[in-house]
Amino acid sequence: MSEQAQQSADRTDDTRQGGDDAARDDAAVSQFVERFASQLVEAGMQRMSARVFACLLASDSGVLTSAELGERLQVSPAAVSGAIRYLSQVDMVSREREPGSRRDRYRVHSDQWYEALARRDNALTRWEGTLREGVDSLGEDSPAGRRIAETVIFFEFLQKELAGLLQRWREHRDQLRADLESADRQGVSPGDRGETP
Repeated sequence: MSEQAQQSADRTDDTRQGGDDAARDDAAVSQFVERFASQLVEAGMQRMSARVFACLLASDSGVLTSAELGERLQVSPAAVSGAIRYLSQVDMVSREREPGSRRDRYRVHSDQWYEALARRDNALTRWEGTLREGVDSLGEDSPAGRRIAETVIFFEFLQKELAGLLQRWREHRDQLRADLESADRQGVSPGDRGETP
């Protein structure tokens, strides 16, 4: 199968996974991608990485090739490559080989936000250790030492709360998934019950 034919098949599969693609307004999806990407940029993410991440997030399958990302975002392969490199380094997307092909596909996972927060917990632990060294070297009674000591205490508090928050999310997520599976078996969509998926 030619690369163009495979891309077309991938796009068809992508739209089928979400159901009725006639209900999807491509302009509205594009606006969402750009609006969310702008918010990620405001939070400190690189612009192209934010656009690529938002585009993957908005695809039904959560998986796109570099060519598909370039086509959807109207950008060069080099721009996509740089964005993917950054997103891979910070574990926001994973790279996988397309079966029977040399092409890579890039995936955003359903538990992306959970995973990002869980990884942040590891970073907080490393930062705490370094900040404690800072308190020791600056002296606990100096203004800088007190400021850094308070930062350590904040990170300790945040880690404790984060562990409980992530556990509560796992329980909530599991219940949501069980409810959706039950509704699927009964042939009822979440929208019919007045719920959001």
